[in-house]
Amino acid sequence: MTKAATDDRVTVTQVPFIITDLSIKDLLSAIPAHCFKRSFFRSSIYVVWDFALVAVVYKTAAFLDTLITPEHIELPNPFLYSALRFILWAFYAFAVSLPMTGLWVCAHECGHRAFCESTFWNDVVGWILHSGLGVPYHSWRVSHAQHHASTGHMTEDQVFVPKTRSQLGLPAFKPEGENLEGSSVSREVMNELWEAIGDTPIMAAFGAASYLLFGWPLYLIINASGQKRYPAWSNHFNPSAVMYRRTKASHIILSDIGVFIWAACIAAAINKWGFADVFRLYLAPYLWVNHWLILITFLQHTDPILPHFRAGEFNFQRGALSTLDRNLLGELGRFAGWIGGGATHGISETHVLHHIYSKIPHYHAWEAADALRKRLAQAGIELQGRPGGWIEMYRVFRECKFVEDEGDIVFYKNGYGQAAARPVFPEHNASDSGIEIESDKKTD
Repeated sequence: MTKAATDDRVTVTQVPFIITDLSIKDLLSAIPAHCFKRSFFRSSIYVVWDFALVAVVYKTAAFLDTLITPEHIELPNPFLYSALRFILWAFYAFAVSLPMTGLWVCAHECGHRAFCESTFWNDVVGWILHSGLGVPYHSWRVSHAQHHASTGHMTEDQVFVPKTRSQLGLPAFKPEGENLEGSSVSREVMNELWEAIGDTPIMAAFGAASYLLFGWPLYLIINASGQKRYPAWSNHFNPSAVMYRRTKASHIILSDIGVFIWAACIAAAINKWGFADVFRLYLAPYLWVNHWLILITFLQHTDPILPHFRAGEFNFQRGALSTLDRNLLGELGRFAGWIGGGATHGISETHVLHHIYSKIPHYHAWEAADALRKRLAQAGIELQGRPGGWIEMYRVFRECKFVEDEGDIVFYKNGYGQAAARPVFPEHNASDSGIEIESDKKTD
C-alpha cells in the first residue's frame, strides 16, 4: 500500500483483489482424482508417527536432563544448572508442541470426514484425539462446518469475524473526510480514528500475545472473536447454544464428557506427580498447541488484503477463496518452514484447498493444493500470504482494526481508516450448484 499525501489528505494506492467468478466444479476439476481418496490405514500411520515424534522429543529432553549435573558439566555457579534445565524443558515444550499440533490436525480431519471413509471411525478417532487436547470434538466439528460453509460472511461466519466501526464505538463515518473504500482519508479523520483505536508497538505486541495465549479457550467458552450477532456468553459446551440444533444435543454432551475426562486425568496426574511435573511435561506444550492453533487460523483468515462479505455478494467459492496459504515458521528461514509445515501436516500451507474441499486428507493436500494454485493462477488469483509467524502476527494484528458498517464487500482498515485492498470483479459471474460442500452444516 503506497501513499500520496497533501497538507490535509492522504490517498493510498490499493491492491486489487479479484472477486472470483469461478465455480466449485471448475476448481475441483483441476485436482487429480486420486487426491480425493481417504485411507484409514494411511491416516492412522500419521497418528502413530506423531505420537512417535512426541516420544522422541520427550526421551531426548529427559536424557539431556540427566547430563545437567556437576559430574557431566562444570558450571561456575550452581544456579546455572537450574537455569540450563529451565531452558531445556522450555525448548522441549516448544518442540513437542509441533507434533502435538499434528495430532490436533489429524483430529480436525476426522471432523471433516477426511481421515477415512467411515463416519463412525472418523468420530471415534477424532473424539479421542481432540478430547486428549481439551477440545470438545463434536461441538467444534459442527460450528467449524458452519464456518466452512460461510467463510468470510459478516453475519454467518463463526470465527475471526471483523468488528465494525459502530461495534467498536469509533467516530461516525464522515463522507466529507473519507470514503468507504478507505483509499482517501483527511488528516483530521485520521487523527480522530488514531486517538480512538491506535496503539503503540508495545501494546500491539501485548495484544497479539494475549490473543495467542487465550484466544482459543475464550472462543470455546465465551465466543470471543466469534459471530457478533450471537447472544453474550455463547459457548461450545452448552447443548442449547445458538449455533447448535436440538438434534445435536447428544453430540455436544458427548464432547463435554470427553473434556471432563481430560480435565479429570490432568487433576489426577497433578495429585500423583505434582503440578510442576505435569506443567513441564504436558500443560506447557498444551499452551503452545493452543497458541499454534490461533496463530495458524488467524493468519489464514485475517489480512489487510482479504475481503469479508455481506449477503448481497457472498457465495461459497468467494468465501473459500478469501483465505490465504502461509508457510508456518517460514519467516525464520527455509529449514524452519520445512519443520513447521511438515510437523503440522501442511494445515497452514494448504488452507485454501482445504476450504474448497475439506475431505482431502493432508497427505494428498500438498499435490492437490499445487494443482489448485495453477488453476487459480490462470484466473489471475494468487492466495499465498507472507510466511506465518510472530512477526506476521504482529503486523496483521496491528493493521486490521475494523471494517465499515456499510458495503457488501469490505476490507479491514487500519488505525488511520485506510484500507490496503479493493475488490475487482470479472466481467461475468458463474453460479454453482449441486456440489457437496460440507456434510455437517447447521441443517444436518
